[in-house]
Amino acid sequence: MDVPDNYGGIEENFSNYENSYFVVLPVPLEKTVSYKGGTSLGPKAIINASQNMELFDEEFFVSTCTLGIHTKKEIDCTQKIEKVMLDIEEESYNILKDKKFLCVLGGEHSISQAPVKAAKKIYNDISVLQFDAHLDLRDAYLGDKYSHASVMSRVEEVTSSVQVGIRSFSEEEYEKIKNGNYNIFYAKDIHDNKSWFNRAIENLSDNVYITFDIDAFDPSIIPGTGTPEPGGLSWYLTCDFLKEVFFNRNVVGADIVEVAPQDSSSVSEFVASKLLYKMMTYKYIKMR
Repeated sequence: MDVPDNYGGIEENFSNYENSYFVVLPVPLEKTVSYKGGTSLGPKAIINASQNMELFDEEFFVSTCTLGIHTKKEIDCTQKIEKVMLDIEEESYNILKDKKFLCVLGGEHSISQAPVKAAKKIYNDISVLQFDAHLDLRDAYLGDKYSHASVMSRVEEVTSSVQVGIRSFSEEEYEKIKNGNYNIFYAKDIHDNKSWFNRAIENLSDNVYITFDIDAFDPSIIPGTGTPEPGGLSWYLTCDFLKEVFFNRNVVGADIVEVAPQDSSSVSEFVASKLLYKMMTYKYIKMR
């Protein structure tokens, strides 16, 4: 029997839109990458990897998929970037309006501004939790305001954010954060302790959208990404923090971006698929 071609390889009764609480939206955008390419292959690779992971959670001993996980058709990313962003925003808004949990799979990080705009229309007090190696706070990169290197500048036009795992930024960005009010948790300060958990969560509003650039993880965990910066976050520390965020705030959606699959390894997309399922599980446990 063939495995269904959706996130988790889930049968129809647990993967149709009407009965599903979680909705996966694949966005294979790759227009502004500045080093290694491959992000357009990320969503499909993550979905394929998810069909080979266990759907019984080893931490809480639950089958999260019984809440239903629906996989949408890919956003057409061959269009002009403005149209792509509008399509992502519209799809995201409709999913959130239906009171479902939004799960966006990228693609490059520039996509994240669209679901944030959609969430802001429904949750006025939304804030963004960004996991990333980079600040992504350039006003534009190579003249492009839609660049992945500028996504958090677009986000801050909509709402506030907390940035976690940061360990690489430009002089332009340094001048910006030096003169602004930013909630930044640098990787060098947080990688081996949990003392920062409460401070980070206190800076989030009641409703939260998570954007997770996969290069927030150390390259030993995620080698398949465009700019793998050394000194990144570990798996269990990240999961422990995510758990606290989900249990103490209303997380309404999340994206995972910048997975660039490697020919020689499936580690990166498998970890990404597991990360999304972990977030779904924490949401499931919070709702029980």
